[in-house]
Amino acid sequence: MSTTKKIAVTALAAALGASSLAACGGGSGDGSAGADGSGSKTVTLVGHDSFNASPAVLEEFTEETGYTVKVLKSGDAVEALNKEILTKGSPQGDVFFGVDNTTLSRALDNDLFTPYEAEGLERVPEAVRLDPGKHRVTPVDSGDICVNYDKKYFADRKLAPPQTLDDLAEPAYRNLLVVENPERSSPGLGFLLGTAAAYGDDGWQDYWKKLRANGVKVVDSWEIAYNQEFSGSAGGRAAKGDRPLVVSYASSPPVEVLYSEPRPKTAPTGVSTGTCFRQVEAAGLLAGARNEAGGKALLDFLISRKFQEDMPLTMFVNPVAEDAKLPPLFTEFGEVIAEPRTMAPEKIAENRDQWIQSWSSLVLR
Repeated sequence: MSTTKKIAVTALAAALGASSLAACGGGSGDGSAGADGSGSKTVTLVGHDSFNASPAVLEEFTEETGYTVKVLKSGDAVEALNKEILTKGSPQGDVFFGVDNTTLSRALDNDLFTPYEAEGLERVPEAVRLDPGKHRVTPVDSGDICVNYDKKYFADRKLAPPQTLDDLAEPAYRNLLVVENPERSSPGLGFLLGTAAAYGDDGWQDYWKKLRANGVKVVDSWEIAYNQEFSGSAGGRAAKGDRPLVVSYASSPPVEVLYSEPRPKTAPTGVSTGTCFRQVEAAGLLAGARNEAGGKALLDFLISRKFQEDMPLTMFVNPVAEDAKLPPLFTEFGEVIAEPRTMAPEKIAENRDQWIQSWSSLVLR
């Protein structure tokens, strides 16, 4: 998920920046550790560009554990995972953040993680534990990947914004939608899986043929789609984006409110609630980590109430811990998706690569 992904905002500013207590960079040692990382007081978190945390929260982790967090950002979630697969056995850091239900099987098939059951996991519902029983990853957040729309664009034209996937293929919305490439982008992959969940194995390709005929635009990343192509974001306006529909997150509207001066009474962007796919992000202790003890302590902290309550307004995602409270701005301007589309990790693992290949042949040709 920038100020998130995630939104996945800055993915969100991720989604719609970056905070760490040490400069970003490779390696997990601080020069004082032994070959196995014992004695190191630095723990390195490798993640996608949307990872963000308040400095005060990371300082509290340091005060509690003695470990200083170094954050190494590696691009979009898909790109970051690809880099870790290429360096498996000799990882860039100790903990990887950003594997999710759409990419989990790739990480597990490549044996990227050392199993560890984080302290406090009992506060996390079973429904979001992506690797129950084995604990190779620890769930950290969830978010709904949805089409966002520029309210002003549609109001000025007295055109109702689309609310469903079917709507997006209607002639009224021709040349208005920008999406991310699922081979390169986590939100793009989530949106593709959402269409597969909606239309089935035999129907999703026909749907994408309709979108292609209706002028859908494809770019490589969320940052490009939201901050450059989308007409409704602060970044989009600066870049003179002309697409009023974009694949982003249900939690993107609070970002626009937070970063607008003066602060508006209503969010300038909306969410097409019938287009959403539920994403669950996790973190894992990297196999071969130089600072395994520090990595375990960091995983514990990622599901602590302190970190979980920090995430909504730093990464604009939902906490997974049941005792974490959401801030008023997030609840007032964010969109709660009652029935997002989902897909079993096993089905994703079985079909993902073939679906991406078929999508590329169909949409990018």
